[in-house]
Amino acid sequence: MIKVYNSQSQSKEDFLPSDPVKMYVCGVTTYSDCHIGHAMSYIVFDTIRRYLEYRGYSVKHVQNFTDIDDKIIANANRLNVPAKELADGLIDNFFADMDALNIQHAHIYPKVTEEISDIINLVKGLIDKGYAYQSEGDVYFRVNSFTGYGKLSHRSLDEMVTGDQGQHLDNKEHPMDFALWKSAKPGDPEWDSPWGKGRPGWHIECSSMSLKYLGETLDIHGGGQDLVFPHHENEIAQSEAYTGKAPFAKYWMHNGLLQFEKEKMSKSTGNLITIKEALSLFSSDALRLFVLSSHYRSPITYTKDNVVAMSRGVQRLRQAAFSESNATESDNIVDGEPFKNRFIEAMDDDFNTAQAVAALFDLAKEINKGQKAKMQVSKAQKMLTEFAGVLGLTLKEEESISLDAIPLIELLIETRKGLRTAKQWELADNVRNGLLALGITLEDKPSGTTWKA
Repeated sequence: MIKVYNSQSQSKEDFLPSDPVKMYVCGVTTYSDCHIGHAMSYIVFDTIRRYLEYRGYSVKHVQNFTDIDDKIIANANRLNVPAKELADGLIDNFFADMDALNIQHAHIYPKVTEEISDIINLVKGLIDKGYAYQSEGDVYFRVNSFTGYGKLSHRSLDEMVTGDQGQHLDNKEHPMDFALWKSAKPGDPEWDSPWGKGRPGWHIECSSMSLKYLGETLDIHGGGQDLVFPHHENEIAQSEAYTGKAPFAKYWMHNGLLQFEKEKMSKSTGNLITIKEALSLFSSDALRLFVLSSHYRSPITYTKDNVVAMSRGVQRLRQAAFSESNATESDNIVDGEPFKNRFIEAMDDDFNTAQAVAALFDLAKEINKGQKAKMQVSKAQKMLTEFAGVLGLTLKEEESISLDAIPLIELLIETRKGLRTAKQWELADNVRNGLLALGITLEDKPSGTTWKA
């Protein structure tokens, strides 16, 4: 029996899904390229889906694109391009990143801009039921009308209202009421609605898409821990208020957040690492192993040293999986069954990839010992590659920068920093140009210099 930690109950529960398993994962807002925080979340849920399918479940996986949003409009205006052009280009980039990380595509990728009529109908239904109201061209969800509000984040409305929020209601009845429909601003993309021209709020889109493509009750609803409140809390309120059915999702699953050198990744601090930048340094296997070597609910810290260690780990697995056997005619066979049992036991326990990865490395060690003893290892090798595949690891040789070169590159960057401090600009430029000739591009940011191959 698979056990799943449910964020709502804050406990592990028996996994008793529908057939097929209905799985909705919150997608990206397409205003900039995906970063390694996105990679962490989508690697986690890709691995969960792979394991469920390995265990014989059929999975229907839906993941949305938020392709209209304040951030998209602001970035499109800054770049002087239409919001749709920006979003469509970034969606293409998203698929390229996911393919490079060996992440399976969801079965359905709905876009907000293609779901407007269904979203409007959902908003109308909430107004008709008394859960929402129109105010000066906007439509808000009335949080006081839904008695279960706060049950996912385990907070009361009084706790949510902090400071002087209550003094700034604008055109809302309650400070925690949230927008279902936003009236249009001059020059922004807009759609006709019963309340005037405008566009959907952020939260309503996921309720509309999940109801349309997966029905009134989901099995798994996934996303990062930063989405628990307000996004997922608001999804529950909207969906259960509209359908009258609870729970909206049987199992709420949230991955931990990724930090950069012990700080939260943020555009404002300049420490955001895009997936493309990470893949210019490391293989997809190394990045996946970096994510999966921790439990999905735990935070992880990205450093080059951490991923370099994973690159070496991938090499050990690959060597064990594909080394040629030097076995004699002996009947002595490396027994992989204990490691298979450990792997399944770990994954059955709330998808504990950290323990599953440990079982893989122990199996690799056993294969290497068997090779030295001239035992038969082919069955164990097949098992190793099979379970690596369940984790999305290809164990293929991939072109990436030499691990031995990374410390030298970092040393040259520090040397250039010293030259710039000493105002030796010509020598500093020589270091930059020399690295560029080797295929290494430097980018100077307020937080420091980054590089990519």
